[in-house]
Amino acid sequence: MNERKATTNFWTSTSRRELLQIVAAGSLGPIILGATNKSGNAKPVLGQGEHRYEVYHDWGELPEYIHYGNTHGICVDSEGNIHIVHTVHWTSDSDDSIVVFDSKGKFVRSWGKQFKNGAHGLHVEREGKQEFLYICDTKRRLVTKTTISGEEVLILGYPKESRFYHEAIQGRPPVKYIPTNVAISPNGDIYVADGYGSNYVLQYNSTGGLIRTFGGTGSALGELKQPHGIWCDLRGSTPIIVVADRGNNRIQSFTLKGEHLALIGGTNLPCHFHQHGGVVVVPDLGARVTLLNRENEVIAHLGDDSQSDWQETRLLGRQKFTPGKFICPHSACFDHDGNIFVVEFVEIGRVTKLRRVS
Repeated sequence: MNERKATTNFWTSTSRRELLQIVAAGSLGPIILGATNKSGNAKPVLGQGEHRYEVYHDWGELPEYIHYGNTHGICVDSEGNIHIVHTVHWTSDSDDSIVVFDSKGKFVRSWGKQFKNGAHGLHVEREGKQEFLYICDTKRRLVTKTTISGEEVLILGYPKESRFYHEAIQGRPPVKYIPTNVAISPNGDIYVADGYGSNYVLQYNSTGGLIRTFGGTGSALGELKQPHGIWCDLRGSTPIIVVADRGNNRIQSFTLKGEHLALIGGTNLPCHFHQHGGVVVVPDLGARVTLLNRENEVIAHLGDDSQSDWQETRLLGRQKFTPGKFICPHSACFDHDGNIFVVEFVEIGRVTKLRRVS
């Protein structure tokens, strides 16, 4: 499933005046840190054993003038600040698509008007003494590297240098290219997943020079169908590239040179990855969050609601969301204490903190 093609019947069947009344009543904003569930009872707890988490839906004190669109990406910087990218809801007074909170959920700042409607993949990387954000823009079809404060450092556009892509020839459109996520290897190489385009992975050096292209459309080993997320796995003796091959309902791993290594099971519609202490969190668009151990075996499926009509639920208002259940997890990350933050592909956005309790 390509979430970009989802319909928005909730918004088209509801008048602007009605929606603004909903916003004023708090269904869309402002979002309050640690809101209780519908019954007012204690927070749900997910998981088991050493991996138990208390659920805080609608985390973060979002200002009244910002209304989330689809919340697509999330990462935590070295200071513990939480960075979130979203597409911006049409009722929002601000076009800022990047929102930053401190570790307690207090709003710090917002920026990124240029990414409105296209904000998708988000990755943070420390390079020397400085940290940078890598942002995939599916509307403008770019990857932008910025400082933490938003200063542009590098832009990767259409990969015309690759033999698998080309510029328009005699009026023909170029090969489709829509980047969705980015990974960085230890030597600074940039791996871009063309998840909504032509299903390749493009490897660049740190200054944006193309090194190679691998993958391509298919279901055979090494081929990809909607490589939505990508990650450089440093847990072993040798770094490898891991790809969320979402359209093929699987995860694949590759060498840094793009040679196929293995298949990883346990997920249905994997979107992306993040790791903490050897445990990997995989947001699964099909209504659950999966934890994998060092051997890439499933530890738990958190908030699993995969048997529900989640494709319909993602279009509805917050009162239709079930506490303790996920709808469309799109990105997730650990903070420095092992808590998990999850953002979801729902029309009014949702940020959930899973506070580790054991």
